Amino acid sequence: MHEFLARVWRGLVAHVDAPLLLITLTLMAVGLTTVYSATYDANSHLLAQMLNMAIGLCAMWTVAQVPPQKLMRFGVPLYLVGVVLLILVFFFGIKVNGARRWLSLGFTRIQPSEVLKIAVPLMLAWYFHKNEAVLKFRHYVVASLLLLVPFALIAKQPDLGTAILVGAAGFYVIFFAGLPWRVIGGLLAIASAATPFAWGMLHDYQRKRILTLVDPTTDPLGSGYHIIQSTIAIGSGGKVGKGWLAGTQTHLEFIPERHTDFILAVFSEERGLLGNGILLLLYLLMIGRGLMIAARASTLFGRVMAGSVTLSLFTYVFVNMGMVSGILPVVGVPLPFMSYGGTALVTLSVGIGILMSINTHRMLVRS
Repeated sequence: MHEFLARVWRGLVAHVDAPLLLITLTLMAVGLTTVYSATYDANSHLLAQMLNMAIGLCAMWTVAQVPPQKLMRFGVPLYLVGVVLLILVFFFGIKVNGARRWLSLGFTRIQPSEVLKIAVPLMLAWYFHKNEAVLKFRHYVVASLLLLVPFALIAKQPDLGTAILVGAAGFYVIFFAGLPWRVIGGLLAIASAATPFAWGMLHDYQRKRILTLVDPTTDPLGSGYHIIQSTIAIGSGGKVGKGWLAGTQTHLEFIPERHTDFILAVFSEERGLLGNGILLLLYLLMIGRGLMIAARASTLFGRVMAGSVTLSLFTYVFVNMGMVSGILPVVGVPLPFMSYGGTALVTLSVGIGILMSINTHRMLVRS
């Protein structure tokens, strides 16, 4: 009996990367206590987040069991389904607060753009792996077009935050696949030259967010309110914070979206500079582990996919912390494994599962 249980246990943990799992569980635990503090008068949020985390961990474990060569097979169908769903959003999507981003399934609604956060890098990683022996400049052009289609569809909804995350995930795959630096330099030059034209293509509320970033006091009760209140909360935390459940900005409800996109402001007020330092260390350890897995991957698919997942995680953290602290515009990006919500949490968990799969199956796919 003891040997049987030991075999079962070894089977369960065979494809689980212990460092990644430990860091993820720590972030989830910190996030759960912070969500409770931000919504202590609404315990339903706590129970819902616990369910979200359970689903995320199950998804992580399931994906970790799938070898990378089988994960590749999901790239094309998942990408095609995601793009079709994005097109359907324009015709049948639900419009909320001026944005058409959701499809109704009757019993629930889905946000197809979330699917593309995984589908785009999977598709591009499959494409580069398939053409690894004959990679030429035209392959990078085709990959860029494959990325541009979902990026444009998501930005048109409009959902700039998700478009940035999908675009970043796809670009990282192209970069790790060997995109020449001279091409990157040329793209940066073109982007700089196109900035005036891009400004004219932004929606009014998007331009207002950027202008508010320069001086939030120009609209302290409107578009500048989020930045002003979050920076007050961060600053009031001091070196060690006010203590759990003791944040005045939080519990007097000055911080907007305090359990979702602005949960870092709640955490900062309660845990202070010391807590933020520890939180940053956890994210750096997770990113470092991901880059280590990418460097040790035995196939091109594993290398570019692991690199994309890891740097996408970095993008989540950088953009969220930047907007909460007032150095980036507010674009609606959650803090990984901390912010309340199920869709992003499951997507990020799947990404960690992909890293585990690439790391634990690498000996099986070495050519």
